[in-house]
Amino acid sequence: MITVVIASRLREDRLDYLTAMHASLTRQSVPWEAVIALDGASPNRLPAPLAQDARVRTLALPRPVGAACARNLALGHVRTPYTNWADDDDEFTDDAMALRLNTLESTGVGWCAGWSEDQHPDGSTTLWRCPTPPGRHEAGDVWTYWKSPADTIPIGPTTILARTDLVRAAPMGGLVQGEDYCAALGVTALAPGILLPVPVYRYRKWNGQMTAQVGYDQLEAAAREHAWAYGRSLRAVLRGGEDLVRD
Repeated sequence: MITVVIASRLREDRLDYLTAMHASLTRQSVPWEAVIALDGASPNRLPAPLAQDARVRTLALPRPVGAACARNLALGHVRTPYTNWADDDDEFTDDAMALRLNTLESTGVGWCAGWSEDQHPDGSTTLWRCPTPPGRHEAGDVWTYWKSPADTIPIGPTTILARTDLVRAAPMGGLVQGEDYCAALGVTALAPGILLPVPVYRYRKWNGQMTAQVGYDQLEAAAREHAWAYGRSLRAVLRGGEDLVRD
C-alpha cells in the first residue's frame, strides 16, 4: 500500500542510521515497500538488513545528482497507491503508517500527516507541533499557516503520507535545499487532507544532518522565499487566480 522514498549517498557516518530507519519500517503493521535512490553510491555499500529485504529496492544513479533529483527519479519506481518521503538518518514511529493509512482509506482525502519529534543523541525526543492545526484542511489551506518565508514551515514534509498521483504531480522542488518545502506545499494544495495530533516521524538531531552543515544558512532564506512564493502562486492559480494573501 505504501512506498517510502529515500535518497542516500550511503556515507559511512549514516549507514547505521539508515539501518535504524529500515528497522522502524519493519515495525510497521501495514504493507510497505522502500525505494532508495543511491545518489552516486554503489549498491554494494547498502547495509545487509536492507540488501536482504525483498521489500527494499534500489535505484543506482551513475553520478551524484543531489537529493531533490534523486528523490524525483526514484518516484518513477513507485508502484503503490501511497507514497511517503523520508531521509536516510531518521525514523518513523511504530504506528505511523497504520494511523495515516487508515485515515486516508476511511475518509478519502488525498493526504494525511502528523506531528514530528526531534530525536537527540541521548535518545530523548522533543515534540514539534507544526503551525498547521490538527484536523481537516481543504486544498491550499496549509500554506496559509506559513505567514512569511522566515517563519517556521507549516507542516513537516516527511510526516505526509499522500496518494502517489498527488506526489507525482507535486514532487521535490528544484532546489539544493528546501526542496521538500515545495513538495509539502504542492501536495497539500492539490487535495484536502487531515493532520493528526500524534507524532509519526522522528528527525535525528546530530552534527551530520544537512541543516547542521557549513554553508547551510547561505541559501536557506532564498530557498524559503522560493517555496513560499510557489505555495502562494499555486494556491492562487487553483482558486481561479484569486490571491488571498493577507499582508
